[in-house]
Amino acid sequence: MKVLLAAFLLPFSVCALAANEIDDKVTAALQAESRPQADRDRDGNRLPLETLKFFGLKDNMRVLELIPGGGWYTRVLAPVLAENGEFYVALGTGRVAENIAGTPGFGNVQVLNTSDNMRRPEGSRFYALDEFEFGVSDLDLVLTFRNLHNFDERSREMMNRQVFKSLASGGLYGVVDHTRRHMEALNNENRRRLDPVLVIKEMLDAGFEFVAYSDLHFRADDELEYEVGRRSVSGNTDRFTLLFRKP
Repeated sequence: MKVLLAAFLLPFSVCALAANEIDDKVTAALQAESRPQADRDRDGNRLPLETLKFFGLKDNMRVLELIPGGGWYTRVLAPVLAENGEFYVALGTGRVAENIAGTPGFGNVQVLNTSDNMRRPEGSRFYALDEFEFGVSDLDLVLTFRNLHNFDERSREMMNRQVFKSLASGGLYGVVDHTRRHMEALNNENRRRLDPVLVIKEMLDAGFEFVAYSDLHFRADDELEYEVGRRSVSGNTDRFTLLFRKP
């Protein structure tokens, strides 16, 4: 039934994305003088405009970015949403809170108090989450970029459950991450990769509908064999790009 629903939703989502008019604002954010050169150097690989359009971003949405890290996408999303939307960041927000939120042009970045819930247990390869809530509701879009692989299965389930709870009906959840071979057992080389089929299963288990996927970040020359930080792979990993919807 969910597969049939996804097939029904796909033409609708394509039409919605075609009407999206964020091009000028994203382009302006990418060209902002305050944007670090190191961020600019990754534009060709990360394709931010194409990726955000695929996820259905509009400038009047209420958007949450998860685990923003150093703020690469935060510096793009915040200006786009500054005039008409609302923008939140949650989990692992330390660097964004210190270096971006509240600085000129980024006064709309609202840092949710969730970072204390994320920890790495001693001896574990993955982060774990304690029970938490984002504390916001009726969101239109939640995004996370290359982060789900950092968490154990229980914590991914917890995160997805809280995302589902925070989204409005019809709200979207966009995910990008490094691709692991389907059904491959965990090893030292693939620990920062994730099986996209597993991700889809976990999202369906959380109650989401599968909307669409994109090959924007497909890389034929990534053999899915090596750790994503290796010099031969870094910056050219194959990444899955998936979009889900709360019914």
